[in-house]
Amino acid sequence: MAAVTSLGLGKVMERKLRSVGIHSAEDLKNIGSKQAVFRLKELYPNTCVVILYHLEAAIQGVGIKQLDAACKSELKAYFKQI
Repeated sequence: MAAVTSLGLGKVMERKLRSVGIHSAEDLKNIGSKQAVFRLKELYPNTCVVILYHLEAAIQGVGIKQLDAACKSELKAYFKQI
């Protein structure tokens, strides 16, 4: 199993993801960015929408700037609901 950092995420995010039960890059891909940020927000209330963007970009294997506008819009709408 590959570490979360193999997706371009840092050590701090790796620790936070582990604290919510996401222990590998495969776990994050299987769970998805929305569920991951939902879990993070429960434990870390200051989690912001940018974290959701970073998680989704990591899953897609792109930089955050490469996320298309429709994807960002959908993620932002989801984030406002949680």
